[in-house]
Amino acid sequence: MIETFLTEAATGAQFGAPLQAQGEVLTEIQNDVLLNSSLWVNIALAGLSILLFVYMGRNVQGERAKLIWVATLLVPLVSISSYTSLASGLTVGLLEMPAGHALAGQEVLSPWGRYLTWTFSTPAILAALGLLAGTDFTKLFTAITMDVGMCITGLAAALITSSVLFRWLFYAISCAFFLAVVYILLFEWPADAAAAGTGEIFGTLRNLTVVLWFGYPILWALGSEGLALLSVGVTSWGYSGLDILAKYVFAFLLLRWVANNDRTLGGDAFGGPVPGDD
Repeated sequence: MIETFLTEAATGAQFGAPLQAQGEVLTEIQNDVLLNSSLWVNIALAGLSILLFVYMGRNVQGERAKLIWVATLLVPLVSISSYTSLASGLTVGLLEMPAGHALAGQEVLSPWGRYLTWTFSTPAILAALGLLAGTDFTKLFTAITMDVGMCITGLAAALITSSVLFRWLFYAISCAFFLAVVYILLFEWPADAAAAGTGEIFGTLRNLTVVLWFGYPILWALGSEGLALLSVGVTSWGYSGLDILAKYVFAFLLLRWVANNDRTLGGDAFGGPVPGDD
């Protein structure tokens, strides 16, 4: 009994996780030029972004500005760790698609580690945006928890192999969480940003974020996890391209503004006056 449990746990069968031998998965990754290149390009860009963002934040002084810088720096830090895990095969698995799926019965390479990236990096993006807007803690907490729910249910949609119906059900739940985040970005935080004097830069970054983030569920639906209209390599490059724009370009624009407008931010982390100020 114990031996059976250990054997199943080692192969992922006990927990339903795609934990095949990493050597086999690594070979699959390296044989797919599109997939492999999409991972290594992001590793390189994340590394360069870390160095650049550390340099850009060297003179940031205000408490709120520092918190925005830390939250923004977390984005490439999480990404380089996650993409390295993907490139090594650690967080990639082979999943047999269920009946009713376009690739039913076939083993499909699933880079499920991307959901780990998003679970940690997208809350950091929202934290930076919320701090920029000077929103209150409740609104920030709501946005981040909705975002985490979106990522976790998206992971569930990607990993379920028992039923195609449940894959799409979890996809729909994930999209509902996503729309809650979009609502906060479009209708809750703009007024806070206007009151904080950061309305213009917030509007630019909000629009960039909302437009790009809509690309992720679209790619899921069209890719091998959904309708299988796109190959794994093409889908991976789509996600990687979105990550480059939604993470590194977003972070660069934000940090450049913060570095040049440190005094404009002022206040504490949630927009209040600095202690001791008259």
